[in-house]
Amino acid sequence: MFELIKKLTEVYGPSGFEDHIRPMIEDEIESLADEISVDALGNLIALKKGKGKGAKLKVMIAAHMDEIGIMVNHITEEGYLRFTNIGGVHARALQGGRVQFENGTIGVIYSDRLTDRSKVHGLNKHYIDVGATSKADCPVNVGDAAGFLRDTFAQGNRVIGKALDDRIGCTVAIETMRALKKSKLQHDVYFVFSVQEEVGVRGATTAANAIGPDVGIALDVTLTGDQHNGPEMAVSLGEGTAIKAKDSGMIAHVGLVNLMKKRAADAKIPFQIEVLAGGSTDARAMQLSGVGAAAGCISIPCRYVHSPSEVVDIRDVQASIDLLVAILSNEIDL
Repeated sequence: MFELIKKLTEVYGPSGFEDHIRPMIEDEIESLADEISVDALGNLIALKKGKGKGAKLKVMIAAHMDEIGIMVNHITEEGYLRFTNIGGVHARALQGGRVQFENGTIGVIYSDRLTDRSKVHGLNKHYIDVGATSKADCPVNVGDAAGFLRDTFAQGNRVIGKALDDRIGCTVAIETMRALKKSKLQHDVYFVFSVQEEVGVRGATTAANAIGPDVGIALDVTLTGDQHNGPEMAVSLGEGTAIKAKDSGMIAHVGLVNLMKKRAADAKIPFQIEVLAGGSTDARAMQLSGVGAAAGCISIPCRYVHSPSEVVDIRDVQASIDLLVAILSNEIDL
């Protein structure tokens, strides 16, 4: 599984620029679905048809393909690039980092001089150095996007890399599809690899409106409470998948939460309950689109979210796969 994670996380794909990651995922799943399509916004949608004789539900599984990034909004006469954010980019994680543009150009991020080193400049006082000596010889243009550049590696059970939010959710979806390849599912399951989640769950919104799911499950990362001086949360790395009860954008469907807990307990899958104070996921889009859906989220615990060095535990990733397989391969009775 690590090779798949490494492959997915290292590829370029900021929100709105998912054209490199989408075909990579499509190659992984082309033999695992009954139908595959790409909608107008760029969502990759893979349908595995239910074979049950009774009433069928439409189940939507959403994992977003995009990552946070930056976009050039000004080029100085000296050839330095000013930029704005694509998604939740934190200024404190930028200085000395590297970004890569779609054309392969690599740049180093730095900030204007600080007289007080205890402070951090805002994004508007940062710049990217791509080696240009003037505006005229700059290899990128205003409007060009870049993603953060960082290798992915494993250290024991821990996987460290950029874009684990949410390429790790994509990994869970892909591995679940593999596990269910020969299974006869009761319900129609739509695996949606969504776009533009980091800028407002846009892809999942259009996909959910088109599909009209009865049940929606997002696959995404969540914060942990076990990092040094971190948020107070009952979620830790290595303690299992996290079943979301609430975040700032949604309250998960109680029946779906209870079903997740039951399936996990029955299969002896380690799990934790997630209550997230800030942030939300594609589950919010599914819950509110069309006539609404019973929505929830399977979360992968992750340290240092929205930094170039996010950290997950491979045991939690496997527990998330096991839980999703247990849900989809059994009756969904809410």
